[in-house]
Amino acid sequence: PEYVKELVQHHVGGYLKIAPEHTEQGPLSKMMKPGMGTYDKFKTLFDKFSAEAGKKQFLIPYFIAAHPGTSDEDMMNLAIWLKKNGFRADQVQTFYPSPMATATAMYHTDLNPLKGIHRDDRAEKVDVVRGEKRRRLHKAFLRYHDPNNWPLLREALKAMGRADLIGNGKHHLIPTFQPLVDGSYTSARRKNSTVSEPKTFKTMRVGSTPKPGQLLTQHTGLPPRATGKVPSKNFNNHRPR
Repeated sequence: PEYVKELVQHHVGGYLKIAPEHTEQGPLSKMMKPGMGTYDKFKTLFDKFSAEAGKKQFLIPYFIAAHPGTSDEDMMNLAIWLKKNGFRADQVQTFYPSPMATATAMYHTDLNPLKGIHRDDRAEKVDVVRGEKRRRLHKAFLRYHDPNNWPLLREALKAMGRADLIGNGKHHLIPTFQPLVDGSYTSARRKNSTVSEPKTFKTMRVGSTPKPGQLLTQHTGLPPRATGKVPSKNFNNHRPR
């Protein structure tokens, strides 16, 4: 607690990025990360010491989709947790195998090297998310609030036997109706590839204030970049990979 108190009261500038990565043990065990109970305990201390210092500060958690060991049910449960806690992801990062990573070995072998590799059935199999449709589904669960993802999520939830999550109440994950949308999602990288409009008084950014309900799906260790635009509701200006 002493370390957390020192961190929160003297080394946090309004928000603190942390990486619980997921809520379910399937992917967390492959990442060698603790469960969400650790996040809850840290958040309790964070809120307590922030209040003691008279500071209004927030945690910005980081999550990832389609990591080896993640089932469709795991992503569904993560989406439920996100909605329950009022989080909405603006940008989404899906796992991509990179050199010298344990998760990459899992991705290419379907086996868990953390449990030992054997020629027989003793090796632990890993659920690897491949294929465009399934990877899109896992991303869609992270962006459950995006109407463009609702048709795919409805189809998946019905196939998973969780049609009870489709409805128009606060306890439902997605609604039954479908608004008029263009069916596409433009990433921040594509948005930033165009020439920005001249800055005016309305678009000049003087500063930003962290708000609750913000999360990241990738982290760089750097503060958000000043873009000259009005801050988005999700306070996430990092580029997706």
